[in-house]
Amino acid sequence: MSDQINNRRRRLLGTTMAGISLMELGLSGLARAQSQSGGAPAGSRAVSFDNLRQIDAGTLSIGYAEAGPQNGPVVILLHGWPYDIYSFAEVTPLLAAAGYRVIVPYLRGYGSTRFLSADAPRNGQQAVIAVDIIALMDALKIDKAIFGGFDWGARTVNIIAALWPQRCTAMMSVSGYLIGSQEANRTPLSPKAEQAWWYQFYFATERGHAGYEANRHDFNKLIWHTASPKWNFDDATFERSAESFNNPDHVAVVIHNYRWRLGLVKGEAQYDDLEQRLAMAPTISVPTITMEGDANGAPHPEPAAYAKKFTGKYAHRNVSGGIGHNLPQEAPKAFADAVIDVARF
Repeated sequence: MSDQINNRRRRLLGTTMAGISLMELGLSGLARAQSQSGGAPAGSRAVSFDNLRQIDAGTLSIGYAEAGPQNGPVVILLHGWPYDIYSFAEVTPLLAAAGYRVIVPYLRGYGSTRFLSADAPRNGQQAVIAVDIIALMDALKIDKAIFGGFDWGARTVNIIAALWPQRCTAMMSVSGYLIGSQEANRTPLSPKAEQAWWYQFYFATERGHAGYEANRHDFNKLIWHTASPKWNFDDATFERSAESFNNPDHVAVVIHNYRWRLGLVKGEAQYDDLEQRLAMAPTISVPTITMEGDANGAPHPEPAAYAKKFTGKYAHRNVSGGIGHNLPQEAPKAFADAVIDVARF
């Protein structure tokens, strides 16, 4: 039998396995996702994750969606605040159809992810979220993965690529390099820049803590509008993600995250060494594509400010068409294409 025939059969088998996995996501969802153009808002198109899974990993029981062939290259996609796994509901079938095994976990404080101990600190510091994802990889027996993320998720994939490059094949990061430190955050910004971080200062107060607890639904919907001012998502799209904010640890993790950034609360001592390494703003050597939407209303650095932080193969892409902060949900094809392309660097 010729090599050409063998190769053809292998490709057919891979396509068949991807198709079977995609059925778990819903064929109508796949059709909608494939119809998206790179810059077309996709928020009104309902795509559902089915068969969510749960696994104990580190200090958490992590809820996650999975699609694609089990033997495919692994892609891990990480959401931010105040979003959830549905930011990738239209990206996931595109990647699965391309032969990737796609893992989309709820971060701590979201969806079905829970702390295994009632006594565990509801810690939101930057290093611990990356530790969670490394623990998830270990639990799933995943040695290496391609990572993609935005907002908190982008920061987390940056950290994994910087501190555990042996676990990261390649990385796609919206808004580029987001690793920070408490020391760096002590430096005042311009008044205009400080104004963009209004919610961080609100969360620094007990009034803000109580306000977020009481009004998290409307608060987060406001953030969606301001961070993506040209994204015409409908109520059903927001409500689908808003369910994840009902997690019993959500408010505590979010408040701790923003207070930790300003040095108002401490992290856990066991992560001090990691934070010291991150405070040095380490460069990232793994193959990387960074992306930015042309209508991102959330605070974000300019691409020129972080380009030199990536010392390996690197490219930046601007996405036009009124694309805001939630880039994977607003421009799913552009996001999926970048993940596929960076894997080929």
